[in-house]
Amino acid sequence: MSTSLIILAAGQGTRMKSDLPKVLHEVAGAPLLVHAMKSGAALEPEKTVIVAGVGADLVAAAAQAFDETAEVVLQDEQLGTGHAVLCARDALADQDGDVIVLYGDTPFIRPETLADMAAARTRHDVVVLGFEAADPGRYGRLVMSGDTLERIVEHADASDEERAITLCNSGVIAASTKTLFDLLDDVSNDNASGEYYLTDIIAIARDRDLSATAVTCDEAETMGVNSRAQLAQAEASFQARARAEALENGITLPAPETVHFAHDTVIGRDALIEQNVVFGPGVTIESGARIRAFSHLEGCHVSRGAIVGPYARLRPGAELSENVHVGNFVEIKNATLAEGAKANHLTYIGDASVGEATNIGAGTITCNYDGVMKHHTSIGARAFVGSNTMLVAPVTVGDDAMTATGTIVNKNVPDGAMAIGRAEQVNKPGLAVKLFEMLKVKKAKRDKEAG
Repeated sequence: MSTSLIILAAGQGTRMKSDLPKVLHEVAGAPLLVHAMKSGAALEPEKTVIVAGVGADLVAAAAQAFDETAEVVLQDEQLGTGHAVLCARDALADQDGDVIVLYGDTPFIRPETLADMAAARTRHDVVVLGFEAADPGRYGRLVMSGDTLERIVEHADASDEERAITLCNSGVIAASTKTLFDLLDDVSNDNASGEYYLTDIIAIARDRDLSATAVTCDEAETMGVNSRAQLAQAEASFQARARAEALENGITLPAPETVHFAHDTVIGRDALIEQNVVFGPGVTIESGARIRAFSHLEGCHVSRGAIVGPYARLRPGAELSENVHVGNFVEIKNATLAEGAKANHLTYIGDASVGEATNIGAGTITCNYDGVMKHHTSIGARAFVGSNTMLVAPVTVGDDAMTATGTIVNKNVPDGAMAIGRAEQVNKPGLAVKLFEMLKVKKAKRDKEAG
């Protein structure tokens, strides 16, 4: 049976104290909303509907950047979770399968947990996700009778006996699309806040002799983010899990607590990630590569046997082939380095291709930007680029070619040729001594006038 998703993402999140919608604050380089969408995507949903409110245009852009088929609907007034789900009714009018309601500010629900809910839906009309809370506090309680969920009781309305229950409500619900909206039609806002609560559908379902149950997950999965402090806790939780998974998968982390992963970092076994490495989104590291300390990588691919860093920066579009060496204070952007190429220190390579076994000397810069457009530099195989070479793009350096130290290359260098483009050195005998004397007199005069 097909499944659709409704993801509630309409709140401003006043406790965040931000102009940005709450669900667009990031954990591990991705908005909270995208984390929720990634979890739901594992079910291969027929349709994903995002219910937006504050900052709807921004929310829509983020959602559709992850899934261009996602449909965004607007909740004009914030009248509760039940009202928010009803806003998705027209978008799902042509769906006759199941629907799962998720929350854009609850980023860590595992795909396996949603699969368990989908499986439970084959036996029950309504399925709620619950968790055993270490401190139930003000969570709603799930009142069970065997595997039947009888009702959800909010803390304020619970008896002492009900408050002793530690099985709590996450708010995530699965039902058939028709059942969900039929039940919501009977939800009232006759309560202190005047809102329509999604959780009220359980009691209505039981009154109609529909079956309801709860599937449980670890409490950590249900972590919601409502403040900057909770955002920091969510980041710490993600990083702890990502580090543990990396170690379990055969990746060496000598100082795991100092490595920061993105939501989509991919690293092969036997890779070595040294301390204080930061991964931005879109990074793939192949088996056996080594990322040395204090390096920053995003949007790049590092092949087997390559060494990056220390203190290197790989920006989007950096493609390192096998056994490439990129050393300290080297920045690579939108450039490919073929097998065995080396750029070991103090270099910028942008919008370029570097051939196999080529050596890039210290202080080399590809001058790729003219203030309006970017231009490409092509360096062939087995070339030797001397230190402090400026390559003024667009320009090509051929196979087996060489540039002399301090050369400005603004014309193509043929295969096997050596380019020398620097001003002739002229020595002026005694001029240094005279110049220093002049400067000392000038400084003494200035100091006297200032004093």
